[in-house]
Amino acid sequence: MRGLFITLEGIEGSGKSTQIEMLYKRLKKDGFDVIITREPGGTPIGKEIRKLLLDPDNIMGAKAEFLLYAADRAQHVVELIKPALESGKVVLADRFIDSSIAYQGYGRGLDIDVVKTVNEWVIDGCWPDLTFVLDLDVEKGLERARGYSPDNQGDRLERELVTFHRRVRQAYHQLAEDRRFIMLDADRSREEIHREIYHKVKGCLIK
Repeated sequence: MRGLFITLEGIEGSGKSTQIEMLYKRLKKDGFDVIITREPGGTPIGKEIRKLLLDPDNIMGAKAEFLLYAADRAQHVVELIKPALESGKVVLADRFIDSSIAYQGYGRGLDIDVVKTVNEWVIDGCWPDLTFVLDLDVEKGLERARGYSPDNQGDRLERELVTFHRRVRQAYHQLAEDRRFIMLDADRSREEIHREIYHKVKGCLIK
């Protein structure tokens, strides 16, 4: 029996990592066989790609960035996600295919059809069952995200202009029109957001 694949998406600083950790701990406590992962960096190869992508000293073209994310995702699906789902596990991923559509497609301005086609080939039918989008004001999200870094400047993506991140946020609003998505107001307490996510996920698991 195939497991359940859940992804969390959103702009920088929206609280994805916090919420996925809280959900992971709650599901483990409930006795579910669950794994937690992220993009980029969900595999050993992915961790090396992550260093290249997020290093603020790296000047990178939009197409190179797009292809590195696709390479990370291809390895992630083959090495971790598909095997876990085939063994019946619940897979929680901090970012997946929708990040590329939002960031490289809408944010960078690459051809949306190309971004979708390449990524659909990469994931080979491994679509999330449920995707939560944590929606937050861009300025507030960037302030949070940059505050976590030692120099208060953030990684390579967090240093992008506010206009870039606004395009990304707008992309998520468009993507969330699909029934797979649940858009959540991220400008609330972490406990309140967690309760809403947990309720939705538990409903899927007990069907």
